[in-house]
Order: sequence, then structure tokens, then C-alpha cells
Amino acid sequence: MVVEHAGPAQRLAEGLRSLPSGKTALAATMAAYRFLNNDAVALPHLAEPLLTAAREGVAEHCEQMALVVHDWSKLNFYRHQRKANRLPSCRSGWPEGYEIFSTLVVSDREGAPLAPVGLCLQATDGVYCTRSYAPRPVLPRLDEVTAAMQAVQGQLPKPALHIIDAEADSLVNYRQWHSQGLTFLTRCDDRLVKIGQRRQKCSAWQGELHLQKAFRPVRTVEYHGKKAEQWVAELPVTLIGPGYVNQTSRKKKTAIAGPPLDLRLIIAEVRDHAGTVLATWYLLTNLPRDIDDATIALRY
Repeated sequence: MVVEHAGPAQRLAEGLRSLPSGKTALAATMAAYRFLNNDAVALPHLAEPLLTAAREGVAEHCEQMALVVHDWSKLNFYRHQRKANRLPSCRSGWPEGYEIFSTLVVSDREGAPLAPVGLCLQATDGVYCTRSYAPRPVLPRLDEVTAAMQAVQGQLPKPALHIIDAEADSLVNYRQWHSQGLTFLTRCDDRLVKIGQRRQKCSAWQGELHLQKAFRPVRTVEYHGKKAEQWVAELPVTLIGPGYVNQTSRKKKTAIAGPPLDLRLIIAEVRDHAGTVLATWYLLTNLPRDIDDATIALRY
């Protein structure tokens, strides 16, 4: 079974790969199930070797810091009628199954995945998490992210940079993470940010940077199968005002006041050979100034 786990068909493939033998893939899966279905072994026990692998991988394959990526995905189990704790199909238009929140450590040197250090599977009877010995209640999404970030803190031999997509664009959480000494890199929406006495949207600042010819090309990239160029520019910004958190009803939000927060705004553009902007990312981070904007865009 160890050999099957160590021999995936692709580098990023998950789970078992049935070896050439007389048994079927289903037989290999059932054998793994019988082995793992042991009440004496909880999910935190199974996660310990993964954390060890992450530590070893970071020490060998990371130069400055470990990139810790947080994201959600759907596991479709709509044909497995015996799984009574599947989430209903009405969730975001997905078929019946489960939602999994993963925390993956990635090398800052070549972007290779090193090890998952946290997995939380949401079902109708709670969340099965590698940090919990029994199913626990469902947390708001960004509280789940915060718990995962805190769990990684101090566990790796190099500093952790937590990378999250625009779903984590929350001033309340930015303030919380920064105050707790957590380093983050998040793609944000076209939100209001302040520079000096002026406060306007990221896109407005982007327009001014175009007029100033402040963008510079940093690397060749592939965009929809075609070669393009990535251009970057940076601004020091301040986020002010209250943040907002969702209540039990997703349509109702509560304002939470907080102090001004100074961050770095990196605007990354993908342009074709004619200079037309094909895509734009607005990236917010509290990384120190000695890490340049091109490196930050590459890490995201």
C-alpha cells in the first residue's frame, strides 16, 4: 500500500495507484479502507507523517520561506448512495458530496508541492479535520483559514507565507492576521485603498500607474495556451474604516471597527505582444519590503 501511495500516475495525483497485479483498483481501495478504518487511530495521528514530510521538504526545498496555500474544493460522491452524510446538491450548484478545505505547503524555489499539512472535510454531521479527534461544528470559512494558519505557525523550519484567493479579501481578517504575526498574500477585489489623503479603488490607482508608466515587464508567462508577459507595479496603501463579517444570514453583515492597516498593493498584469492587458491581479500583502514585487507576483 505504501508503494501504491508513492507511485501516482501524475505528480499532483492524489490517493492510491493500483500496481500491476491480479487485483482490481476497487480491491486496492477496499484494502486501504480496512487498514485505515481503525478507531484507535485518529485523523491527527494520520497527519503527523505529513507534517514531518513538510518540515523536511521546507528545509530542503525552500530558500526564504514556505508558501502555504489555502483553498476549498468539492468532492463529488453523487453515486455513493450509502454515504448518508453527503452535503446536498443545492450547495453552489454542485452534486452531492463533500467539501474539503486543504492547506498545502509549496516550495518558494520552484513552486513544487511538498506536503498537505491540514485537511478539513465538511459533511452534514460536522467537519472531519486533521486537527480534531472527532467531528466538530462547521466554522465560517475565514475562521477555518485562521485556524489553519495558526496551526502552521512555528511548525516549519522557515517562515510561512499564507496564500489565499479573493475569497479571503476581508479587512477584519487582515487586521487579525497581521496582529497575530501571520504573513499573508491575498488577491483582493477592486476595493478602496488609501494613499496619503486620497482614497480610491485599486483600478483607479492602476490607471494612474499606467499614465506614470510605472509598470515594468518581469517575466514571460503562458495565458490560455499562448505566450504573454507579466508586468508589475507596487503601491504602499492603507486600509481604513470598518470591516464586515457575515452573520447567520449571508445577506446580513456586521461592521467591526479597527485601526488603519498599512499593506503593500502589488498590481500584476498579463499583457499580449501588442501590450493589451489580458488579466489583472490586485494582491495585498504584509510581506517585508526586502521582498520585491516581481517575486511576490510569482509566488501568488
